[in-house]
Amino acid sequence: MAKGVFWVVGFFAICMAGVVLLSNVSEKSADINYENEPFIGEEAAPVSIVEFGDYKCPVCKDFNDSFFPLINEQLVETGKAKFYFMNYSFINVDSNRSAQFAEAVYQTLGSERFWEFHHLMYEKQPDDLSFEKVDLYTNDFLKKALAEMATDEEVAKVMAVVEKEGSMTAWEKDAAAAKELGVAGTPTLFVNGKEFKGNSFEDLVKMVDEAAADAE
Repeated sequence: MAKGVFWVVGFFAICMAGVVLLSNVSEKSADINYENEPFIGEEAAPVSIVEFGDYKCPVCKDFNDSFFPLINEQLVETGKAKFYFMNYSFINVDSNRSAQFAEAVYQTLGSERFWEFHHLMYEKQPDDLSFEKVDLYTNDFLKKALAEMATDEEVAKVMAVVEKEGSMTAWEKDAAAAKELGVAGTPTLFVNGKEFKGNSFEDLVKMVDEAAADAE
């Protein structure tokens, strides 16, 4: 994907419903609670980028495959920003189940393994995915996916958390944050608590640079 191209068209066509164009949405800004949220980058980075996403959203897959690498290379690895992922599971039960499973991976195996699983979930997203289909992401499906990158012992530890719903609190925390911020679709980005409304990677870079300057 070219740097100047964003996901906006697909974003509105596929993963948003009942909302107006971003240009008509009042600007939102809030203090986001980043505690115990998975992130990549230097903890001391002056800017925090948050993606609210849904593992069943096809546009989130496109974002992960095409746009996230640019963020990682040019903003995270350069020390300008750190990147968080928070769940906004709005499509159906598969969204909830996969988000809670990923939270269990993070809680049990740590941040690095979480990000491996995070990217794997988008790799596993079926090409013919539709919103109407349910029970694609069963616990058995998720367990088998995890087994591709984890030992039997690690899988067992994660499943123990899943079976007792030990990641529910973390998932509910994300849901509450999304509600407070007015998140209405995925992927939605926030930069230091302000919603990103741009249409290109250059717009995001500009917003990150401005946020970094404000943080000085």
